[in-house]
Amino acid sequence: MENLTQKQIERDDRIFEINTLVAGDFELNDVLNRLAEAAVKITDTCACSIRLLDDETGNLNMSSTYGLSEKYRGKGPVSKDDPVIKAAFEGEAVVLDDMRNDARVKYPQAAAKEGLVSQLTVAMTFRNNHIGVLRLYSPKPKRFDKDSVTIARLIATQCAVAITNAKLYRRAIEGARIAEQMRLGAVVQRRMIPRQAPRIEGLDIAAVYQPCFDIGGDLYDFFKLNDHTITICIADVMGKGIPAAMTMSMLRGAISAYTDSKQDRINMALIIGKLNAIAMKECRDGEFITLFLAQIDVESMTMRYCNCGHEPGLLVRDGEFTELNTGGLVLGILDDAQYKIDKLQLRNNDRILLYTDGLIDAMDFDGELWGKDRMLKVLNQCTSCPSGQIVQNILGYRRRFVGLASQVDDTSLVAIRVAKGDDKPFNNQLIGNVCNDPLSNHD
Repeated sequence: MENLTQKQIERDDRIFEINTLVAGDFELNDVLNRLAEAAVKITDTCACSIRLLDDETGNLNMSSTYGLSEKYRGKGPVSKDDPVIKAAFEGEAVVLDDMRNDARVKYPQAAAKEGLVSQLTVAMTFRNNHIGVLRLYSPKPKRFDKDSVTIARLIATQCAVAITNAKLYRRAIEGARIAEQMRLGAVVQRRMIPRQAPRIEGLDIAAVYQPCFDIGGDLYDFFKLNDHTITICIADVMGKGIPAAMTMSMLRGAISAYTDSKQDRINMALIIGKLNAIAMKECRDGEFITLFLAQIDVESMTMRYCNCGHEPGLLVRDGEFTELNTGGLVLGILDDAQYKIDKLQLRNNDRILLYTDGLIDAMDFDGELWGKDRMLKVLNQCTSCPSGQIVQNILGYRRRFVGLASQVDDTSLVAIRVAKGDDKPFNNQLIGNVCNDPLSNHD
């Protein structure tokens, strides 16, 4: 009687252990191994196997065992169409009294070598979804009775819950890992966006980048060639997330390298050709890059630019808008694409606005686009403002239009004012995410 009580205590301890596995946060492999061991000790049998269902292949993969040799573990696949598995999934507790002469046994020779005679198979099911099967083995024939079936079903039910919980835990860990990678990727990307434009006497520059996700495919940058010349680029990589950010990083590095070359620093056509060759190599099917590349020389008051399928830049002069369209195809589509370079003679107080399509494609809750016309209307109201105020006004009006509606594309915006001979020093700046409406005195 004392021995029976001790066995009952040990069994209760094992059941408690399974309950802790159900409630705890554990790795799946650890859960399976501990469940297999607990099942053997609770039922006082010799071995246990846990097979999990692979929904794609329909096979039940040997995921964990206790008391079985490695050779037996690898004896071969078991399908959900196996008669024993099929019966278990239909709710039956399948008892094989003697595996040595039961036609339903798929690997009788392997079982005989392992010393296994009787077998009990029950399904592990969670919310009517089949997860796998729990199998108990004994070296004795006719080992499993009704009590064994009751205990096996109890263990299988707890196993199903514990395995589901472990899977969810693993997904949570993986999700946290990916989220951390995305966060770090976003940090890296933010560092690639310049904190401030280079100081060029005679230019007032402001810019903003607003990603709609942690990591995006927009890019702008500035490269000072000498005291009076600056290269400005703005680009949009087709795509989102880490792949777009990686392509954006590659493009930025290439532009930086080519504009820093003494031989290529003013040969814009050659630079565009090289960038297109890189894009042809790096972009996958359906991917491409739009780019607007410009060089402004304040000494000669000229701007040379090339628009590679990007949103047209805008030249604002005396209240008139001129779209800067000269260029060619997007990068990464055609090997021998030809690109034209245009040259503009600048005047004092000219404004140049560069942006990505996320600026004008922003939508309100009704799906209506903010659009270019609204942007031009705002720009027309603040042509005398400094560049920083122009950027704030445009974003403020757009935010008022879209409200809290979620956006699906990044926004980049660069505003440049030509102010040669202006005695007022310019603190070229980047404007972060604008939270307060700067247009409280406008309708």
